[in-house]
Amino acid sequence: MRKNSPLSEEIGSSLGTLSGFFSIYFHIPFCLRKCPYCSFFSVPTTPGECEKYLDLLKKEILFYRSFLREGSEASTLYFGGGTPTMLTPDQWDDLLSFIGENIPISPTAEITVEANPESFTERHAAAWRKGRVSRVSIGVQSFFDRDLLWLGRPHDASKARKAVRTAVREGFSVSTDLMFGLRNQTLRSWASSVKTALELGAGHISIYQLSIDEGCRWHSSPPSGMAEGYPFYRWSQWYLPRKGFSQYEIASFSRPGLHSRHNTAYWRRDPVLGLGAGAWGFLGEKRYRNEDSLEGYASSVREQGGSVAEIESVSGEKAAREAAVLLLRTKWGISFDTFSHKYGQAVLDSILDTLRREAPGDCLSENPGSLSLTPKGMRVANALWSLIV
Repeated sequence: MRKNSPLSEEIGSSLGTLSGFFSIYFHIPFCLRKCPYCSFFSVPTTPGECEKYLDLLKKEILFYRSFLREGSEASTLYFGGGTPTMLTPDQWDDLLSFIGENIPISPTAEITVEANPESFTERHAAAWRKGRVSRVSIGVQSFFDRDLLWLGRPHDASKARKAVRTAVREGFSVSTDLMFGLRNQTLRSWASSVKTALELGAGHISIYQLSIDEGCRWHSSPPSGMAEGYPFYRWSQWYLPRKGFSQYEIASFSRPGLHSRHNTAYWRRDPVLGLGAGAWGFLGEKRYRNEDSLEGYASSVREQGGSVAEIESVSGEKAAREAAVLLLRTKWGISFDTFSHKYGQAVLDSILDTLRREAPGDCLSENPGSLSLTPKGMRVANALWSLIV
């Protein structure tokens, strides 16, 4: 990756080449406290820090607005963290109004906000409805107090249920994050959490196996007694389709029409503008990272307008193989015509030849014009992806 001061201008220029739809990711880094397994950039909230940060975020928005061509529109916006619900409803009202005044947003845009049960309120919901938010993703993780206590989550199961009920009642499309592979977790308790999410009205469920990644507090001293994840994942693949949910991505299940359009943009390598400290973006075959400290972000935005810290160019065969892996995360898989038009027939033939020769036949589903993974293939996806990167 390259590091130098004109990087934000370079990303702005790439944004200026767009003439259609693009997506925006906004990073809100504040949390009540950091969970021991979390490796994302986040910091505890301190008095006045949110207001300072939002002022900087507005400057960054104005910087990139100057590069936008007429005809460009944001088709998805996603506010992640951190814990976006650490912002007050009034702060949300102001931020969403500012974005609406300064960024062209499609009338049919999907606008998603992540919410945590301990800080999500009806007043947040009111501010979001006013600001055209359509989708709320709630970090439940489990509906059992013992799991939440072990994970260090600041909410309990009662608050989790209340948060989902509130978001559903207020008319949002609701997604819940659930985590498996926890200490002493049983298939029975996992099934109960999944069923509770459905009973409360969630139309989308994201399931994640607990992973201890570099950068989290548990990395230097991992906990013991974590459950083997395979049975939980396989049960979810069996149960959720029987309840009207489609597995449209490795970790994602939804009712018809309720899949995450924003996340799908990542898997299709569509343009994504990343804003905020620690945000990642992808524009014009360039993957980039913003400054990932509040101090570095503030200094960069004040001096340059943007806060890009590093850029990696991804093109040629490397881009093609990365695209194949991302597409194979989804139920749609690789469309032969689209892929060969963008990356060339030769690299498509090479990827397909490798998968046909080395992947078990019951892991692949091939039609005349496409190839995707079967449910079994999704269970062993990491091994299959390693064949083609």
